[in-house]
Amino acid sequence: MSGSKSGAVAVTPVAEAKKINLFERYLTLWVALCMGAGILLGKAFPDAIGVIRSLEFGEGSQINIPIAVLIWLMIYPMMLKVDFGSIAHIGRKPKGLMVTLFVNWLVKPFSMAFLGWFFFKHVFLPWIGPELADQYLAGVIILAAAPCTAMVFVWSYLTDGDPAYTLVQVSVNDLIMLVLFAPIVTFLVSGASSLTVPFIVLLYSVFFFIVIPLGAGVVSRIVLLRTKGQAWFDRFVSVLHPLAVAALLATLVCIFAFQADNITTRFFHIVLIAIPILIQVYFNSSLVYGLMRWLKVPHNVAAPGALIGASNFFELAVATAIALYGAGSGAALATVVGVLVEVPVMLSVCAFCNRTRHWFPAVS
Repeated sequence: MSGSKSGAVAVTPVAEAKKINLFERYLTLWVALCMGAGILLGKAFPDAIGVIRSLEFGEGSQINIPIAVLIWLMIYPMMLKVDFGSIAHIGRKPKGLMVTLFVNWLVKPFSMAFLGWFFFKHVFLPWIGPELADQYLAGVIILAAAPCTAMVFVWSYLTDGDPAYTLVQVSVNDLIMLVLFAPIVTFLVSGASSLTVPFIVLLYSVFFFIVIPLGAGVVSRIVLLRTKGQAWFDRFVSVLHPLAVAALLATLVCIFAFQADNITTRFFHIVLIAIPILIQVYFNSSLVYGLMRWLKVPHNVAAPGALIGASNFFELAVATAIALYGAGSGAALATVVGVLVEVPVMLSVCAFCNRTRHWFPAVS
């Protein structure tokens, strides 16, 4: 026995379980509830919903004013968290960064375009018809062309990812998105479907939903940190978080209210849309994870890299689909399905990464 007089046995401390907040953990449930509420409102008050739906920034702009305001309230708090000063450390762990950039911009949008074309234009065509096939294809392409910004911090936390690496990756992706998002969406949607992409509207979407909130977030972050300090800034961001959550849920209610007739007559389509999205998530996360293992990248870089490569900036995708094709379009519905399936799927990827930690070299 040990030398202890009491005979007590030493207990090894157990690491505290990783936790995410109530909203993030049950995001799929909240989306489902918003879907139900939106459909009920759309069916019960069609005239009122029609008035809200008609409020646009100019006739034919397709940018709905209430949804635009709500999306701004969603995106701005996220952009506050992005520290572009972290890009100074871009040379740190370059292999991990290069793998995720390769998959995000050279594999992910193109693989999603192929999967969408294969399923919507061929396998599912007898059930959905050519017009909706094009709409759904456009929606999943828009979704895949927008790499994740906010939720990736949650996924990184759950896998003990390197926070500095995650921050660098998000910052670099946001800058690349300013340049490549519009051309990639235009090229793939026009090439894979019969839809035309009004490029000027797409540029307006990039300006309204990336440039302005990103610029506002960068300026606000710099000014507030200099004048108020880190502690005050952290409290400010935490106070804004519930507002962003409420705006997201209100946006989903509006979208589903606008889509009420489509959804009630085509509920099976939601299941069909989810199939290529699920395949794409698991394909891209596996590709990144495998490349990271081959290159002997540490697990705290490999895991968040795989998660960044698989998840999407669905707030931007929803906004862009609405701006291009309208809130009642199949494209908008496809991006919302991405929200519906993302959380449970990404949690399963997190669990796999945690179980396979021993595949990777220890952090030096």
